[in-house]
Amino acid sequence: MSAHLASSAPHIHGATAYNDLVDWGEQPDCAEGPSRSSGRLLFKGPGNQPETGIWVCTPGRWRLAIPRDEFCHFVAGRAVYRSDTGETIEVGPGTAVMFPAGWTGECTVIETMRNIYMLA
Repeated sequence: MSAHLASSAPHIHGATAYNDLVDWGEQPDCAEGPSRSSGRLLFKGPGNQPETGIWVCTPGRWRLAIPRDEFCHFVAGRAVYRSDTGETIEVGPGTAVMFPAGWTGECTVIETMRNIYMLA
């Protein structure tokens, strides 16, 4: 497993198990937890758009509002997202979700999850 973040095409070999992560702290707005995040930024463009990387989060529950279109490919763990409209989205290894900008609801992490994400 290795990261090549200064490459002309930034990449991480073994991203599903890559463990050189940075502590990103507790999730804001925790209702249950504390849920902690860590990750590794792969790329951030001008004005922080786009942004892509690895995100790992421990069990807990919190409110969230998605600020920009966000694609997530979950590669480990389990979580449930509940939209404010009542829809339930269960995620686990192999689940891919496209959260549109403005999506609001709650996330409950059941088992530490890892996802590869991109914010547009």
